Amino acid sequence: MDALETPNVAQSVPPASGAYRVLGTRVDALQIPGVIAKMQGWIARRDACRYIAVTGMHGVTEARHDLQLREALADASLVVPDGMPLVWIGRKHGFDLPRRVYGPELMLRFWQETASHRHFFYGGVPGVADALAAKFARQFPAHQIAGTFCPPFRDLTADEDQQICALLNGSRADIVWVGLGTPKQERWMHDHHERLNAPVLIGVGAAFDFHAGKMRSAPVWMGDHGLEWLFRLAQEPRRLSHRYLVRGSEFAALAILELLKQK
Repeated sequence: MDALETPNVAQSVPPASGAYRVLGTRVDALQIPGVIAKMQGWIARRDACRYIAVTGMHGVTEARHDLQLREALADASLVVPDGMPLVWIGRKHGFDLPRRVYGPELMLRFWQETASHRHFFYGGVPGVADALAAKFARQFPAHQIAGTFCPPFRDLTADEDQQICALLNGSRADIVWVGLGTPKQERWMHDHHERLNAPVLIGVGAAFDFHAGKMRSAPVWMGDHGLEWLFRLAQEPRRLSHRYLVRGSEFAALAILELLKQK
């Protein structure tokens, strides 16, 4: 994947925003300030429930094998590059993308740079969302905790699903932070956004665990150089070996071929 690192941009002034495609998936060329601005605008308007997919090479590659995930990414209001391989490809397409949109960083910066919003934490293993809510309530008193819910690992019944939608809508949340992991969180947002009142749903994967102190995140320098996968693989080799070694190799091969064809 390092072969994608060096940008070769023909334009002298690269566009600041727009979108490009990676293996059939649209990726919006935004950085964290732009995503926060979009979220703020949607909250101010409150005219629909929109969802954001924060995805990297795993999500893009998995979408080639998973029709539901492919549809979820296609219908998302934003698909932002949480992974340096997607950033490198965006640069090849002429976009000015200094860094990735890392889900945990996006989450933290939203809380730091905005105020007076109502937040709901949906997902995580039992106790994590509550621990995160308690921590953020102390750290960011200008915000409000609208609620937390940890869904069971199994599929929900229709009645349970209806009750959860009622809980979320009754919370009057501005933002529902979804920590179910890819591809489950993207499918869930796609299936539920038309039934929910919150202006913003955003899937942030393991951000709940990182911010609640349940899991170590990779050093910033590793993330900025496309090496977070190595750090996480060392932590959870059994669970993540297929994601990073099999799907990662598939992504690298196909992405390089796609770039060569575009040239």
